[in-house]
Amino acid sequence: MSDHVYKKIELVGSSPNSIEEAVGNAVTRAQKTIRNMRWFEVVETRGQIEEGNINHWQVTIKVGFTLDK
Repeated sequence: MSDHVYKKIELVGSSPNSIEEAVGNAVTRAQKTIRNMRWFEVVETRGQIEEGNINHWQVTIKVGFTLDK
């Protein structure tokens, strides 16, 4: 194992289609400004119900990334 130092941030992604897409949307957007992302963990999942159907997903994730030397 190397001597990397990691930082974790919290993100919230959303999607009308699925939990997986909500996570993907958060990671895709974050990679535009955050380098060296290495892992994520799901910490919270929410959904919106409209007329008895699932209408929207919202997922909170923590993303870990290595800091530059």
